[in-house]
Amino acid sequence: MSAFKVPILKVGEVLIVSIQSDIDDRTVVELQERILDMIDRTNARAVLIDISLLEMVDSFTGRMLSDIASMTSIMDAETVVVGMQPAVAITLVELGLELKGVSTALDVDDGLRILRERMREKKRPRVMAADEHA
Repeated sequence: MSAFKVPILKVGEVLIVSIQSDIDDRTVVELQERILDMIDRTNARAVLIDISLLEMVDSFTGRMLSDIASMTSIMDAETVVVGMQPAVAITLVELGLELKGVSTALDVDDGLRILRERMREKKRPRVMAADEHA
């Protein structure tokens, strides 16, 4: 499956990536590049990756999800992975993958709520400590 068959939609400031079937390693790498390119071109502030239709995830795909979250963070965008099937979660644990830096949610609604909260927090002005006023 080509990464170009994985839809990426921009809704407001959020890119929604819907992985609709199991994907090979090459497609995962291409998808990573597309997501980063779209963040750059559209100034998206968040990425929601829906994996609810994935029946399996290998160690490479698991690491790439973690890498995508790290890379999007460097580009000042938040990432949430939603819809992880129980079998996928079990496989990731059995493979010893922790998906560090990857936030997860049960479904798209929860994922969007998390992203909205994080974007709101980033918009808040920085409060200076008392000793910084001097």
